[in-house]
Parts: sequence; C-alpha cells; structure tokens
Amino acid sequence: MIQNRREFIARLAAGTALLATPFELIVSGCSAPPPRTIRIRKADSNFEREPLIRPFGFKGGYMSEIWQSASYLESDSGLHSIGICTQSVLWSDARVFASHSESGGNALMYAMTERAMQIINGQSFTSPVEILDPLYEEVYEYGRKITSNPELRKTFALNALVGVDNAAWLLYAKENNITTFDGLIPAKYKPALSAHHDKVAGIPLMAYSIPVNEIKAATDEGYFFMKIKIGQPGTQEEMLEKDKARLTEIHRVIGNVKTGYTRTGKLPYYFDANGRYEKKETLLRLLDHAKTIGAFDQIAIIEEPFAEELEIDVSDIPVRLAADESAHTVDDAEKRIQMGYKAIALKAIAKTLSMTMKIAQAAHEHNIPCFCADLTVNPILVDWNKNVAARLSSFPGIGNMGLVESNGHQNYLNWNSMMGYHPRKGAPWIHIKNGVYELNNEFYRTGGGIFDPIPHYEEMFLS
Repeated sequence: MIQNRREFIARLAAGTALLATPFELIVSGCSAPPPRTIRIRKADSNFEREPLIRPFGFKGGYMSEIWQSASYLESDSGLHSIGICTQSVLWSDARVFASHSESGGNALMYAMTERAMQIINGQSFTSPVEILDPLYEEVYEYGRKITSNPELRKTFALNALVGVDNAAWLLYAKENNITTFDGLIPAKYKPALSAHHDKVAGIPLMAYSIPVNEIKAATDEGYFFMKIKIGQPGTQEEMLEKDKARLTEIHRVIGNVKTGYTRTGKLPYYFDANGRYEKKETLLRLLDHAKTIGAFDQIAIIEEPFAEELEIDVSDIPVRLAADESAHTVDDAEKRIQMGYKAIALKAIAKTLSMTMKIAQAAHEHNIPCFCADLTVNPILVDWNKNVAARLSSFPGIGNMGLVESNGHQNYLNWNSMMGYHPRKGAPWIHIKNGVYELNNEFYRTGGGIFDPIPHYEEMFLS
C-alpha cells in the first residue's frame, strides 16, 4: 500500500498506478479495490500485409496474403496499449471474399476496425466485456452497409474487433496493475478457465493438397493431433468420394501409429469440413466408410460439417461434432449446443477474448468440451490463444493438456521475421517440441509475453 505523501508524489511523478498491487493487498490483508474507470483519450490504428508461402485454399477460395492490423488506445492517465489482429476475410465471410478483390475484402474489414476506433475514442469503461456488445452491434451494422451485404456473417465484425478488444484488455491490465492472464479473467468466467496445464498439444493444419507422406512425417516429429481438411471441391457426390479416398489413404498410413497422449494409444482424427456437406445422409455415408476401413473409432472431432444456415439437428450423429464459425456469439453457441454439437472450437484470436470467455463459460455449464482453433495468426496471437487453451479442461480421450491449433509456421513467408517481433521469442514455450507446447511457471507469470511492449508495433504509432 502507499505509505505516505512522499511515496504518493513519487508514484504520481513516475506515472505509476496509485492503486495497490496484488502483493501489497495480500500483505495488508485488504480485498482488491474495484476496477478503475478508464477513459480513452486517443485511438489509432494501422496495418501491414504479410505474404504467404503459397496460396492457402479453403471454402472455395485462395488467400495469398494476410493483413495484420494494430489498434492503439491511450487513456486519460497517459497509459497506452496496442492490440493486434490477424484478418481472415475468407474464413469470416467467404461471400465477401468472393465478391471483392483480396485487397478489397481486407480493406473492408480494416475499415470496420477503424470505425471501431472512432467509436471507442472518448468512451469510458471499467471492463472490456461491457463495451464489446454495443461496439460489436454498431460495427456489425456499419459492415453490412459498406459490404452491401445485409447477411454479413457476425464473425466478420468480431474478427475486425480482435485488436481493439485486445488493446482494451491490455489497457485495463495496466490501469489495474494486472500482470497475469489469470488476473484478467472476470470471476463469472473463471470456472471455464481454471486449469493450468503444463502442456498444450500443437495442432498443425493439413489442407487438401498436403501429401499423406507429409502427414506421416508430422507424426514422426511427434505431432499426434492434426487438423485435416475434408469437404473437397466438386459436387456432393464427387466430394464424398474424394473424402472417402482421403480417409482411406490417411488411415492406411497413420492408423497404427502409437501415441502416449491418448487413452487408446492411437492417433485421434480431427476433420474440418468447413460447411461443405449439404445433407446429414452424406456425412453418415462417410462415417459408414470409416467403419468399413476400421477408422471410425479414431474420429475425435468433425468440425462444421454443415453450412450454418442449414440448421440441421445433429444429436443423432454418432461422432463428436464441433461448432466453429457458426458459434459466432454466446447465443449462437448455445443454439449449436441445443442442436447436438458436442464441442466448441474457441477462437479468442478471431472472435475477441471478451466473446470467447462468454462462449467458454456457456460451454462449461453444459459440460461441452472446448479447444482453441487457429486463424493462421501471427506468433504473438498464438500466445493469446495458448493462454486460453492452457486453462480449458482436458479434451475427452486426451491426456492432461489443452489443445491449440497453430499453422502460421506452415503458411507465412516471413514467419521467422514475425517470430522476431515476439517479446519472449527465446522462451521455451514458444516452439513445439514433440507435438506439444511445454508451459512453465514463467509462462503463467508473464502471460506468455502478451503484457510486454512490442517494439515492432510501437514503431507504427511513433509520430
């Protein structure tokens, strides 16, 4: 606690927060003070374009670059923060991607980020969660206008808000002397985010064109939980036959590979259809084929088999289906759970941390397991995702660990340079070892480095 006037003046002159630190509160026996009211006096944004190694295809389109936007917030106290966002127009709304040039689609999403900065400037808040909903509603309506798409998917707006939301959380942390990710989590969401795993499985992405020998090579490196794209191009019948052949080939090569991370000792299969299946019967035919070749019992997850607008009840499908992009908001997640989905792919790096905590808690209350999916994000956002994954309950059938997808290293041309921006780039938890991220006390003490200044992004806002 502040002991005297001299210390008060010293802290004020140094720009140090006047509230007691958590350590001081423990020593003094006092309870934590209420969060400070934070008023935004300056908001700014910027972006840079990151090229990909090769065109990255899914949902019928191909991306050649990914824009990384940065959001700057400064409060009346003089403290500031920078939140980062990886834009994915193709993932968040394939129709917007298809109806514009690649740069045009990215420019539209960035315009929504900039609109959010204009809205938030001058506003006050005590918790980032309280400002997300009204901000999201206004930005979403703005997005519908500028894209000329009244059916704009909600994830398009949420993706645009990730950097703004992260900046708000980091500013909130500075203003309230919070230095750990645990300290950020509001009490109402802690039940869903209370684990502290010392390992998080790293999930690479195997697209349609990845040869099966490369999938086998990944298992040789220790990867045991891989995301494999299904729902291949063509008519529904052509897609099904291609998917059946793909499953057969994969199972022939890795079906007998052993791992110590699952209860069965076999590799779990994680398939992502990106909404390509139009009928339940078509998916059931794929599952019948899996039974025929002996692969059925290894299917751990099939993600988003059906297009969101079909609203198919899946409670009778005999595998665990996961909702991803269809679970835009907590209300949407609740709806998917009622439809029979038995897992949720969380995306703190695509739907904002604020919304993700709400979804995680709703899933927890329904006993629905969660894991963290990627958006081909930059290395710093991987650690935002990792912070969430490390605190989720272990996924059924997997050992005591979280699950986090990370495929940026497979796709960015300048991944090594981007890794150089990470303030903890030499830390042991940064790189995957034998298929897992190994977390230690330093990871939990520092939040994986998310609270550290990042010179590369700070330089974007030097004037």
